[in-house]
Amino acid sequence: MEPILHGILLAFGLILPLGVQNIFIFNQGATHKKFSYVLPAIITASICDSLLIYLAVAGVSVVVFTFEWVKTVLFTVGFFFLAYMGWSMWKTAAMVGSKQEQLLFSPRRQIAFAASVSLLNPHAILDTIGVIGTSSLAYTGEEKILFTAACISVSWIWFGLLAIAGRKIGQITGRGKLIKRINQVSAVIIWAMALYLGLNLIILK
Repeated sequence: MEPILHGILLAFGLILPLGVQNIFIFNQGATHKKFSYVLPAIITASICDSLLIYLAVAGVSVVVFTFEWVKTVLFTVGFFFLAYMGWSMWKTAAMVGSKQEQLLFSPRRQIAFAASVSLLNPHAILDTIGVIGTSSLAYTGEEKILFTAACISVSWIWFGLLAIAGRKIGQITGRGKLIKRINQVSAVIIWAMALYLGLNLIILK
């Protein structure tokens, strides 16, 4: 039970803070009228997290933290990506009420967006590889498999619950105003993350 509980608590602690992934999944849940319409985003984000967790446990953390240039590349890509994401969210907020239909992401766009916010986000990569990868070193064999499975299961359950929460809140408060406020707050948070990455990039240099 120890590796299972350790994996659950560790993964939950990493996924709980407000981030680009969580904002996107919640937003999609609030936007779409049926839970099934959000499944492409949920499944894609969960698969991407599962991949990152597997790579972390497999030892990719050694490569990332050994070579300083790898971190520099991650932070540079992440800065521009988050800056663009913030602009996209703010632009979407301005569209609410005038072009409501364009706010609904198609399955293909959900998949592309969820994959990008999962795999191009340095915070997610460094947290997963650094924390989960390092913690997995305490286990071997079957215990490591149980630890990995526990971490992965948290991602799948969490994203599903997040989409359901977004849908319920959207039904209660009305989608238009809620989506506009969520996107505005999301844009500010994402720009703050981009600024943080920019400062870290300067420190690395």
